[in-house]
Amino acid sequence: MMAVAANRAIATGIPYIQGARGRLRRISMLRVGYPATLSFELFRDFPEGIELIPVSDKIDRDIDIDVWIPDPYSTKAIRAWPRLRGVKLVLAMMAGTEWIPETVGPHVTICNAHGAHNISTAEWTVSSILAMLKYFPLYLDIQRSGIWKRRYEASEHYARITGNAQLYPPVLAEELTGKSVLLVGYGAIGKEIERMLTPFDVKMMRVARSARTEPEVHAVSELDSLLPCADVIVLILPSTAESRGLIGKRQLALLRQGALLVNAARGPIVDTDALVDALNSGRIRAALDVTDPEPLPEGHPLWSCPNLLLTPHIGGSTPQFAPRALRTVADELRRYMNGEPLRNVVQAAS
Repeated sequence: MMAVAANRAIATGIPYIQGARGRLRRISMLRVGYPATLSFELFRDFPEGIELIPVSDKIDRDIDIDVWIPDPYSTKAIRAWPRLRGVKLVLAMMAGTEWIPETVGPHVTICNAHGAHNISTAEWTVSSILAMLKYFPLYLDIQRSGIWKRRYEASEHYARITGNAQLYPPVLAEELTGKSVLLVGYGAIGKEIERMLTPFDVKMMRVARSARTEPEVHAVSELDSLLPCADVIVLILPSTAESRGLIGKRQLALLRQGALLVNAARGPIVDTDALVDALNSGRIRAALDVTDPEPLPEGHPLWSCPNLLLTPHIGGSTPQFAPRALRTVADELRRYMNGEPLRNVVQAAS
């Protein structure tokens, strides 16, 4: 019976010692709260010496934990927070943590999941650029109509959006190769987007908070001078007080006729009303995975804008997301338990 109990303890990763009369006594462990919606199997590579506590947004009692892994859906996590006690460290599964400091306060250390979204978000970005340049939304509509001759609408679309009236031979798609791409934000995801775009031989321009060399990165103060030079503008910067409304009416007016604006970052970085006006005017086109407001309400003008590809914030939602994010979380947890510096601190406890 003792052997069975000991094996069960080892299998669950819970440390026990054999005390008087051969009884198992549990050692004090680090209590880690995790989203109750996630399969326990995802935590099999977590370090020993922890007790995993499922946390739901429907909990009706207080829970004592040392480390909190919030639910990826911020609304659920915010509902759960008032029931949590003793949290010293938050290990987010997401790269964006805007809502966490105001929820947990300044006395908790917060780490994000830096790198967890690189591949998925970069793939969404490249896919959306190609989809818009190949007119896939139009061709999907044509497929549903079942009318082959409607394909020539692509040529009319090209003429309208670019201002180029040359219609013969008919233009039925555009090429990404050789276009100028402006990356607004040059962190880990921005670099992954650049890597994926490299085979298309695009001319790359980069903007970040401060200028640097090798590769050349322009300061955000130069953004307005670079916008008219780009065929494709990709927004992939964090949401901060400084970045809110970075792309407004003036910046949209600077874009060349037919330019494609891609927002894979956060909705508030773009002035929504100004974007609606620019899209409806036929001057530019856009691909958005994020909006302001979000979720986008039924009947909002963005839903019916022309020249727009809109997805409901799904860029990071792949089957690989949770395992990849939790590997990042597990590494931070090991460092925390070993007294080593944490890698992805976005707020140090005051």
